[in-house]
Amino acid sequence: MNRAARADRTRFFLHSIQSKLLFLLGVMLTLILGVNIFIFSQSRDMLRRIDQAFVSNVSIIELTDKLNAVESSVYEYLSTRSSGALEDFYRFEQEYLELTEELSDSIVKDETMMLERNIRLMSRDYVARAEDAVQAKRGRNVEEYRTFYEETERIYGYLSTYIYELNSLRFRQNSENYSLMLNAFSQMEIFSLILILIVFALISGVASVLVHAMISPLTSLASAADRVAEGDFDVAVGEALTDDEVGIVTGAFSKMLDSIRLYIVRQRTSLETEARMKQQELSMAAHLREAQLRYLQAQINPHFLFNSLNAGAQLAMLEGAEKTEDFLGRMADFFRYNVKKSGGTASLEEEIASVDNYIYILNVRFAGDIHYSCRIGEGIPLKELEMPSMILQPVVENAIQHGIHDDHENGRVLLKAERIGPEENETGRECVCITVSDNGCGMTSAQLDALMKPPADGRGAGSSAQGSGSAGIALANVMSRLELYYNEKNLFSIWSDGVGCGTEVTVLLPLQRKAEGDGALGQK
Repeated sequence: MNRAARADRTRFFLHSIQSKLLFLLGVMLTLILGVNIFIFSQSRDMLRRIDQAFVSNVSIIELTDKLNAVESSVYEYLSTRSSGALEDFYRFEQEYLELTEELSDSIVKDETMMLERNIRLMSRDYVARAEDAVQAKRGRNVEEYRTFYEETERIYGYLSTYIYELNSLRFRQNSENYSLMLNAFSQMEIFSLILILIVFALISGVASVLVHAMISPLTSLASAADRVAEGDFDVAVGEALTDDEVGIVTGAFSKMLDSIRLYIVRQRTSLETEARMKQQELSMAAHLREAQLRYLQAQINPHFLFNSLNAGAQLAMLEGAEKTEDFLGRMADFFRYNVKKSGGTASLEEEIASVDNYIYILNVRFAGDIHYSCRIGEGIPLKELEMPSMILQPVVENAIQHGIHDDHENGRVLLKAERIGPEENETGRECVCITVSDNGCGMTSAQLDALMKPPADGRGAGSSAQGSGSAGIALANVMSRLELYYNEKNLFSIWSDGVGCGTEVTVLLPLQRKAEGDGALGQK
């Protein structure tokens, strides 16, 4: 191909790209102008709509409506004591307080702001008095709720007056601001239109000159950029022939390609390394969690099994009657439960049944000297509520072995379960509260602190406070498994008024588990 042909082809391409860029630039400028004209048109339309409505006055009217709704619901409840009126009162009260939160709370020398602050503060007193009247009515205290209601009516009258004054004041201010805003918008419209026309003419002239000057050297750079956009990072970029901005861009583009190639290599290596480390981390976390659960579950003392079997053998040798059959059956149920539920979950009903079997076996061993009772409150889902297995039996065992061990004849152990609301415990959720109390030797403050203190060796608290043996380990086992299962702390507590005053252990079972991701129900 001769030089003349190449020159003709170059001129063709230059002309083609230049025409496209100029056309594109013209379209963009036309769109910008059209958009600005549309915006100004919309501004005029908004201005006409502002002429018909005052937003601030609407909010005051809404505040007035909510205040009247609260007043009506209070009067209706005090007159009829209907649950519907009470529900309406609490709903309207909340909505009214939310509206008052939007009012100013600043102390400034401005009539509007001071009115808003007075309304906001007086609204709190009004709602407080209304609630006092409702509570007094619920408690059937006639004199008290009448007094509170009279105070509510007095504050209501002040509030109505202040809100009316605020609405009137805002209306006057909005009317004055409207005239100023209309004049300002008119001037801004003229100024903006003139400015857009000037900018449009200036950009059109400058763009034509710059496009003609840049299009030729940028052709080769655009070709290289297209190849890079397609994923070819091995494209060769020619050296810059000029020292102007185009030459600088060409050199920077070449350096950028080198940096991208190096970055891709490093990023690929980093992602592969991170993926391997993440996989190892997840694997280690899973194994650690499993090991913790298995380790904690494995700490249950096996000595009770051998002692109970010996007692059963002695009873069988002495009687050979139905009592022996009942005893061995209960022992079988007890140990079958331990094996079946090892490391898993159980219902609250199964846990309490296991404790009953355990007490029966002990009473055979100790000739009925263990005095134990169980009280279950109303509304507790015994069958539906799931929990970690082997939680209650170690607690009862600890009360017997360390609480009343030296005085079985006079010692008493009580297991009590009741349902409590979110506001009655630290979890903030509805729970079943289980307490195991005894009237035994009790504990000192130092023993309680040592028992509840997290251990340094990871084996569980309790050995120092309760003496060596399975009971201390079992309590630490219970605390740890409750925390792991519910993903919640403060579910286990121990209290004693001192030596000789007995001990009380409290276990909280949330009716809804808090998982790491979505919350999983603790009920079936």
